[in-house]
Amino acid sequence: MKALLLWPIMPNSFWSYQETLDLAGLRSTNPPLGLITVAAMLPSDWEIRLVDRNVRLETDEDWDWCELVIISAMIIQKKDFWELIQKGVTLGKKVAVGGPFATSVPEFVLEAGANYLILDEGECTVPLFLEALARGETSGVFRATEKPDVTQTPIPRFDLLDLDAYLAITVQFSRGCPFQCEFCDIITLFGRKPRTKTPEQMLAEMEVLYQMGWRRLVFVVDDNFIGNKRSAKVFLRSLIPWMQERSYPFMLLTEASLNLAEDDELIELMVQAGFRMVFMGIETPDVESLAVANKEQNTRQSLSESCYKITRAGLQIMSGFIIGFDGEKKAAGQRIQTFVEETGIPQAHLGLLQALPNTAMWNRLKQEGRLKEGSMDFMGSQKGLMNFVPTRPLEEVIREYIETFWNLYEPMLYLKRTFYHFNLMQGKRPKGKRPLTWHELRLFPVIVWRQGIVRSTRWRFWWQLMAIALQKPDLLYDYLVALGFGEHFFSFRHEVKAELETQLEILKQQQQAQQIENANYQLSAVN
Repeated sequence: MKALLLWPIMPNSFWSYQETLDLAGLRSTNPPLGLITVAAMLPSDWEIRLVDRNVRLETDEDWDWCELVIISAMIIQKKDFWELIQKGVTLGKKVAVGGPFATSVPEFVLEAGANYLILDEGECTVPLFLEALARGETSGVFRATEKPDVTQTPIPRFDLLDLDAYLAITVQFSRGCPFQCEFCDIITLFGRKPRTKTPEQMLAEMEVLYQMGWRRLVFVVDDNFIGNKRSAKVFLRSLIPWMQERSYPFMLLTEASLNLAEDDELIELMVQAGFRMVFMGIETPDVESLAVANKEQNTRQSLSESCYKITRAGLQIMSGFIIGFDGEKKAAGQRIQTFVEETGIPQAHLGLLQALPNTAMWNRLKQEGRLKEGSMDFMGSQKGLMNFVPTRPLEEVIREYIETFWNLYEPMLYLKRTFYHFNLMQGKRPKGKRPLTWHELRLFPVIVWRQGIVRSTRWRFWWQLMAIALQKPDLLYDYLVALGFGEHFFSFRHEVKAELETQLEILKQQQQAQQIENANYQLSAVN
């Protein structure tokens, strides 16, 4: 079989870092880990081509060559996903689809015309698909009845990637999360019992990357790396000597719940293993909203004190914040901005609350009749309106969101809090001997030019840079990278503001037209 594996285009968003990638000469943030893992499950005698459309577009020759097209996608990629499915069908190719979006909304890909739906987790359903293909079946929907044992997951086909195109390479240690946040679809997709790979598996994957010459960021893409703390500690104790023996070739980042602050040993192990950044879903400083969202793990201790503790240990925090919770009080955006400034978190990923398919929140809002028609069109982007009716006036929520987003990424404020955040760090990070790549050598002078010469931030930029270089030289690289990420947000905030204001205006016009129509109807009824 000749199989073409396609990863659809990722629209510009928080996670795309498009401006920063352009400045550094990179093409995409992360590779499609799911697709290259599936590639490792396919028969060894198959010919495989992988095309990440964020790196390069497939050619007519690729389409002519293949017999089977396999496409995976997340919800934000739905537009290109749909078009690729239809192109494959039009060209007479067998089209197989899978991934989180197809699993959550299988009717979408069925309507698009896909032949095979390889849903849920591939360890269970890829073999079912291959068996059906061998029997000559021309279509099928393959679902799992249980969660797979990830200790049997093969090493991803990293060799299919153009490594030099990516900001970070991804690996996965665990699947699942023990918490029950109402708005999150992770427990729907992967369950509440975290399943973990063995330390030997993880080190084997990292060794492959090391031997391939990778020397930059490695993103451990678990939705909650510490969902199973005991297993995480076992892995970290094995990872530390591996990293030490190789002089810390990778900079590690991951996602974890805020209860990391409750475990001093775990924090220290992560730092000593080479973790530099951790993404945390803080969501909001409003305890009432956290309770509504069933995010109780964020209510057990002071949010700000938890952040300070993690930062002081040497971990840079990235965070997720949300506006639009039920019962939310006015000025929620201002309270988020105040919290971000107090903790100094550089990358505060702010989003409007959206109901994801099949989550507890989705089901509740559906029962309440609050989901909007065409709600799929809104999802996965910071530039779309909410896909349900909020308890506050929608325009009030959107205006707050626009203002907060704009203020968070005002360049001067970003520089101030980034400096403050790195000054909080007291823990001793292990030192590595990783050489700078040409991407970094290309990015850093642009940062100096834009923030140190062109913009009004120039005096603060140079003062802060000197202070970091003299007082915390071991953090200088990470500090400059954080400023580099800022370039994406400084640009992206204009896009978010323009898009949302346009959509608000369209919404107003629609409401006015509806009011006129209602008035005319009432008038005609009276007459």
